Amino acid sequence: MSQPTPTSDPDALLMVQVAHGDREAFERLVERHRTSVVHLLYRMVQDAEAAEELAQEVFLRVYRSRSRYEPTARFTTWLYRIATNLALNWLRHERRCTQIFSLDAARDSRPQLQWPARQPSSEEVLLRRDLAERVRRAVAALPPRQRAVVVLHKYHDMDYEQIAATLGCSVQAVKSLTFRAFANLRKSLCEQPSERPGAVRAQPHLAFILQS
Repeated sequence: MSQPTPTSDPDALLMVQVAHGDREAFERLVERHRTSVVHLLYRMVQDAEAAEELAQEVFLRVYRSRSRYEPTARFTTWLYRIATNLALNWLRHERRCTQIFSLDAARDSRPQLQWPARQPSSEEVLLRRDLAERVRRAVAALPPRQRAVVVLHKYHDMDYEQIAATLGCSVQAVKSLTFRAFANLRKSLCEQPSERPGAVRAQPHLAFILQS
């Protein structure tokens, strides 16, 4: 994968301007990426207040590192590396793993799954809610680095190389983490089948897991 240059990555160009003392450029970067950073952190730490506080720390570190910034990779890769490392440190120190992990942040801008035009029955609505809850719990139970791979790949559209750069590991390590993460998700979800025969296969909620 070719490395972007400041002229090919608008965010990298803004960060170069920040390095030269442009405060307005920094404010633009915060405005462009604050929401996605908060969503990433929330999916990792499962705590809305902590996600907000960590997001502030992320951008503080970005600003403090402005003079050392080199646009050798996409700005978002560098930004998400800072955010992910902070989240992993938070998880290691806080050990708060009891809350249900939410994959759908309140203001997520990603397109939502499209359901058939017909109105679902009450039973189908309950089945979908139950399955969505099980998916959230299954992801919450993943080890932190496996959880990070799922979030970065499925919700921030990163490929193996970008995830490797974000986590500071090899592409092969990312592939291994991905394999284990989705194997654990399949195992967890298949061990808790819906009471209705065939209901899991009928629900699109699992597509992002079963097709990985």
